[in-house]
Amino acid sequence: MFVVKIGGSILFDEEDQINEKLITKYAKTIRNMFTESKKRCAIVVGGGKIARKYIASTRRFGADESYNDIMGIEVAKLNARLLISALGELAYSDPPNNISEFTTLFKETDKIIVCGGFRPGQSTNAVAAEIAEATNAEKLFNLTDVAGVYSDDPNKNPEAILLDKMKIDDLIKMISNVRTKAGYYPLFDLKAAQTIKRSKVVLQFINGRNPENLEKAFNEEKIGTIIAC
Repeated sequence: MFVVKIGGSILFDEEDQINEKLITKYAKTIRNMFTESKKRCAIVVGGGKIARKYIASTRRFGADESYNDIMGIEVAKLNARLLISALGELAYSDPPNNISEFTTLFKETDKIIVCGGFRPGQSTNAVAAEIAEATNAEKLFNLTDVAGVYSDDPNKNPEAILLDKMKIDDLIKMISNVRTKAGYYPLFDLKAAQTIKRSKVVLQFINGRNPENLEKAFNEEKIGTIIAC
């Protein structure tokens, strides 16, 4: 059993248009990986830049953070439906609304369950970690728009080094002082990391702009950053 977290922004191009070509490639890659290996898979899709645009507006209108979170959850579910439509009959038709619905579906169907957000105050990274724990997943693949975890912010420090491996405690230390809010959970939020530590699931960060990277990670080729206890 594997869990795949796909950042919502990956599904859109630089002009914020739906990247149908990339979504099609992901559907093909996922279909090949998990039908040939006969392994089970659950997918969580984030809200990305589109969610942040909605949240910026509702925040300016005076909405509280719980409401803003709900906006992000709804956009993440729409993004999940994009991937569901691309996967066709391989995927369950609707994203579940919470972990209880997910676990019920997981017992009732062998289809790939694609999720968006679950509840306010919880990032989609935390949703993916929660699902990984509930299913005793072998690994959680986190597909982002960067190559992995760096020793420092590569946007601010050109000498930052891409890390091949790190301990979950080191990741927790790295993100423990980062403030989060609706639509803004840089890298990986603390709740998600703590769930990973508790469940001892292996976490791997991969550049998600190329679907082949997921297949490489699945085949245990050296790519991205692997985080373990």
